[in-house]
Amino acid sequence: MNTTTVGVDLAKNVFVACVADGAGRVIETREFNRAGFLAWLSTLPRGTLVGMEACGGAHCWGRTMQALGLEPRLMAAEFVRPYRKRQAVKNDRADAVAIVAALLAPGMRFIPVKTEAQQHRLAWHSLRLGWIEERTALLNRIRGLLAEFGMVVEIGAMRLRRKLAEHEFDTAQPAPIRHLIQGVRDQLDALDLRIAECDRQIAAQQADDAAARRARELPGVGMLTADAVVASVGDATMFHNGRQFAAWLGLTPSQYSSGGKPKLGRITRRGDDYLRTLLVQGARSVLAAALRKARNTPEALTRLQQWIVTLNGRVGYHKTLVAIANKHARQLWAVLAKGEGYNPEAWRQWHDSVEQPAS
Repeated sequence: MNTTTVGVDLAKNVFVACVADGAGRVIETREFNRAGFLAWLSTLPRGTLVGMEACGGAHCWGRTMQALGLEPRLMAAEFVRPYRKRQAVKNDRADAVAIVAALLAPGMRFIPVKTEAQQHRLAWHSLRLGWIEERTALLNRIRGLLAEFGMVVEIGAMRLRRKLAEHEFDTAQPAPIRHLIQGVRDQLDALDLRIAECDRQIAAQQADDAAARRARELPGVGMLTADAVVASVGDATMFHNGRQFAAWLGLTPSQYSSGGKPKLGRITRRGDDYLRTLLVQGARSVLAAALRKARNTPEALTRLQQWIVTLNGRVGYHKTLVAIANKHARQLWAVLAKGEGYNPEAWRQWHDSVEQPAS
């Protein structure tokens, strides 16, 4: 069988493969269990293109296919969706056919297969984020329960923790309340230890990483952001420029343009939510530092801080945060793709070359 292209709709235990010939015509559609799918992959000719949506487990299957001599191609689900013939009809077979059509579409953008080492690094970030969310949920839950007994605590995690410490051994409180608070504090301590262990692992895994070290030189980019970006991106040269990298992170405005009249909307918020959140949080600290310096020593503002302060006065706090995060994303791309350290005075070289008179 002259198989050149395969589209696979992945799941945990059910896999649907759509096989197409060299002209893109569908030859057959087959359904497998997990073991059967792996055995079938080993029968495909080397060099066969295998398209998949970038979902859970896709990178692991991509590495398996590479080991078998196949060429996996991962695509974002939003790029595959328009190729489903009937949007109102969704099933595994229709999705597999749509994946084949998207795989053969001109100009399709693919997601590189992550290495096992990259996923090991990102696993600690995922665990850390999950435990932070669990800790926040626990604090919110106990705050609501205390309010039912007349103990209203001001907003803030530290205030709530202090209140819990005060009432844990307060004999004025009923014994059931003290027992409840003790259980919550024990759980909070356990979560703090788990989060601290994640921080130690993240710090250790980037200790000898030159790319992460260069990324940390940027303002607003700390240990978490540097490690997450390096582990998620891998090879930054797959992006043509910094704007494409920022667009991949969902930090560029959506467009509704027609007839040569550009109309820009909110940022697309596509791509990795975690990376985008880290960049925005880093931008928050940079903006706060610039505003503080503008109040105290405005003459000491750097060129970047002058731009931040001016932009904040013109478009407001939240839009300025996004603009700073976008700039940080572009700077990160330059640092990672070009292998250079961060130079805050690099703009002077361009400025001097522009003002240099022609000989």
